[in-house]
Amino acid sequence: MKNIALIALIFFITGCANTTDSPQPDNQASHPGYQVNSQHPSQSQSERVRFLILHYTAANDAESLRLLSQGTVSAHYLVPGTGSPLLNQSTVYQLVAEDKRAWHAGVSEWRGRTHLNDSSIGIEIVNLGYKKSSKSLEWYPWDGRQINLVARLARDIIKRYDITPDRVLGHSDVAPTRKVDPGPLFPWQQLAEMGIGAWPDRSTIRHYLAGRAPDDRGSVRNIQIDLARYGYAIPQTGILDALTQQTITAFQMHFRPSDYSGKADAETEAIAAALVAKYHPDSQILRHPPESDMDI
Repeated sequence: MKNIALIALIFFITGCANTTDSPQPDNQASHPGYQVNSQHPSQSQSERVRFLILHYTAANDAESLRLLSQGTVSAHYLVPGTGSPLLNQSTVYQLVAEDKRAWHAGVSEWRGRTHLNDSSIGIEIVNLGYKKSSKSLEWYPWDGRQINLVARLARDIIKRYDITPDRVLGHSDVAPTRKVDPGPLFPWQQLAEMGIGAWPDRSTIRHYLAGRAPDDRGSVRNIQIDLARYGYAIPQTGILDALTQQTITAFQMHFRPSDYSGKADAETEAIAAALVAKYHPDSQILRHPPESDMDI
């Protein structure tokens, strides 16, 4: 009987120890002087990270690492270059924690949101960018191992923060009057086919071409409207001014890299319309026929 009474007493004490009439504080030890109750999370919240922005470093591995770790710019991740043994090991540098703000985008804008350092993850990729020749710019190619590593890293980030395809961007997309990286050789279509970033449907492009040749004259006004609806900061003047042409060039580098001259041609107009139809169908507004346009 004594053993039975002892067992009953143990159960009673244990039961009391596991029962409480008030919520237990969360991480109480890490908050000196106060307690935190996190049992009622608000439904009105979202991830801080809304964008993934890709860059090239325009420098070799050693200089890229120095600039991004000791200079006045930074990024969350650095993907090594062709000559680095880390590339064969599928290893990237993490230079800034994801919950911290890295200084990679600078003056930037997408779909009306500015200061994108506040809401983005930045990936820098070692690549020299371009060199100037007598007639044009010669762009440095990308290593397939780099692209595969970028894809694995980007896919993980996209999944964790639920980043939509139209918010996987290049530096030139969010700062088209200042930046050209990651440049026209960056394989955006290949990445989109791997589930990373946006790409227009060919059939929809044909629909908006409406029988026109790709290099026919397009509507500047329609291009401005649709690039703004898709996300770019671009004037709404109906005029092919310098800012509009720079933004069209950035758009073409991403979605029509075979010709990024900044011309407002029919194919550019059709690609912009196809992207809006695919990713922002509810944001389309009245489009103007070319003959009533103010193109110059």
